[in-house]
Amino acid sequence: MTSPRTRRVVLLAHDQMNLLDLAGPLQALSTASRRFSGGGAVLYETRVASVDGGLVLTSAGLQIDTVALSSLDGVAIDTLIVPGGSKDSEMHAPPELIAWIATRASQVRRLCSVCTGAFLLAAAGSLDGKRVATHWDWIARLEKLHPTVKVDGDRIYVRDGSVWTSAGVSAGIDLTLALIEEDFGHRVAIETARQLVMFIKRSGGQSQFSVPLAAQSDASGRFSELHVWIAAHIADDLGIERLAEQAGMSTRNFARVYTQTLGRTPAKTVEAMRLEAACRALEETDLPLKSIAGRAGYANEQSLRRAFQRQFGVSPIHYRERFFGAAWVPLPAARSTQRSVMAFLVGVVLALFVSLGARIVGL
Repeated sequence: MTSPRTRRVVLLAHDQMNLLDLAGPLQALSTASRRFSGGGAVLYETRVASVDGGLVLTSAGLQIDTVALSSLDGVAIDTLIVPGGSKDSEMHAPPELIAWIATRASQVRRLCSVCTGAFLLAAAGSLDGKRVATHWDWIARLEKLHPTVKVDGDRIYVRDGSVWTSAGVSAGIDLTLALIEEDFGHRVAIETARQLVMFIKRSGGQSQFSVPLAAQSDASGRFSELHVWIAAHIADDLGIERLAEQAGMSTRNFARVYTQTLGRTPAKTVEAMRLEAACRALEETDLPLKSIAGRAGYANEQSLRRAFQRQFGVSPIHYRERFFGAAWVPLPAARSTQRSVMAFLVGVVLALFVSLGARIVGL
């Protein structure tokens, strides 16, 4: 059942595309519709289309059934999403698909890409002069191939007018939640994220680089468990002696082996993880700076301010003004309780996020 409320979303499929680039946004849209349609008009009508229709092979080896692009002739499209993915280090797409994007791009309300889908939009001429995001490993290639495109190499997703682009793979879900929030509000987006069992709904301003996850990626994996422990005890005393004790090594040997293995000192890792914890709290909560400083392991507010000035060139207040989720508006009667709950959840989320990162890297 369709109505003026229903948004028609078309997702484009192409050979060797990333399965999650398509499945992630598709599942988020489907979940929102199933959860909030209530037997009435669906929130989203989705179609997966390819040049000729039929089965399309993804890079994961799973075939996706699609409709032909010709079946969309004369069909109004609200949002067009272009997934990424390729079989090698170069992006490949049928010329017919690029030509179709070029023709239809100006006719849709929103034009979106996930991961290296930005290459397809750029090839269609839809990203000239636009600020965009893509997978971190493809940034240089996109800049070289399309010099008129302004690539933001850090953000999870970027909106420039009617064009929305996201970083790699799972970031497509973050982008889709933002689309849902724009269409139907914060509550629908948050409930959709909860149904997807997502730990947090990340804003586009957040970095696609995770300090804790990067800390897991040393070749030996020797200190992976230590990094999980640090994230879970970020407010504690994390001096070299305590870290060495947790690692089961002498202080001197720990400092030497850690620096040789990861190319940085233990103190640098702790500093980066504390800064990221503070960033998350500033982005996701309205806790006062004093509380954030303490919970992130800083001695006081001034230490937190110095760390932000040194790393970002801005104060924590200015950082929050840019990245704080505008939809977070606590009810006055519940404000103090929500602050306490959010403070607790931030700590839990960070620990879970890092633990999940450790498992992913270990696969």
